[in-house]
Amino acid sequence: MSSGQDGSGSRGLPDWTESEHLTGTSIMAVEFDGGVIIGADSRTTTGSYIANRVTDKLTRITDNVYCCRSGSAADTQAVADMVAYHLDFHSVQTGGPPLVETAANVFREICYANRESLSAGIICAGWDAKKGGQVFSIPLGGMCVRQPFSIGGSGSTYVYGLVDKTYKEGMTKEECIEFTKNTLALAMARDGSSGGVIRMACIDESGVERQVFKGDEVPSFWEK
Repeated sequence: MSSGQDGSGSRGLPDWTESEHLTGTSIMAVEFDGGVIIGADSRTTTGSYIANRVTDKLTRITDNVYCCRSGSAADTQAVADMVAYHLDFHSVQTGGPPLVETAANVFREICYANRESLSAGIICAGWDAKKGGQVFSIPLGGMCVRQPFSIGGSGSTYVYGLVDKTYKEGMTKEECIEFTKNTLALAMARDGSSGGVIRMACIDESGVERQVFKGDEVPSFWEK
C-alpha cells in the first residue's frame, strides 16, 4: 500500500511528521471609503494534522500596510519579512511611509522572481495619504492586480458565488466588517483546511484596529 493510501510517510511515520506547514486558508480584504478591512481564519495544517489553531495570518509590513498570507507558512513568512526589510530602507530613503502600491509591487517582484519555488498567495492591503485604502492581490505566480475586494486560500473556492452576489460598491466600514466576517465564517464551515477564530483588522488614516471573533461570535448559518 502506498504512503498516500495508509496515511504514512516514506519512513512509515504519520504523514504530518514529514509534511510542510501550510496556512491552508481563507483570507480576505475589502476596500471602503477611507480604509480597508482585512481578515483571515487561524488554522495551520501539517498534512491532515492541525498544527496551530490560532495562527495570526494578518502580518504587519509597515505601520499602514499589512498582508494576508496563504500557502506555505515558511514561504509566506519569509516573503513578508523580505518585503518589510526592503520597505524599511525605502522609508529611510524617501523620508516617509511607503505607498501601499509600492509594497504590493515589492511582493510581486519577489513572488514572480521565485515563482518556481514558492507556494505563496498574498493579499496586500493598507492605507496611504495618496490613494487611501487599497487592496492588491498577488496570487501564485506573482501577478499583481488591484481589486475592490479580494479573497484567497483554499476556503475561497467555496465562497466566490457568495461574494459576487453580496458585494456592492460604496459599502460602509461596518458593512465591510459584516461582509468579511460572514464570508470567512462560511468558508471556514466548508473548508477542512480553514477554521479556528476569525482575525480581522481595519486599516485607515488613524492606524490599525484589530478584532478577534471566536467561539459563538463566529456566525453560523444552516447549522442552526
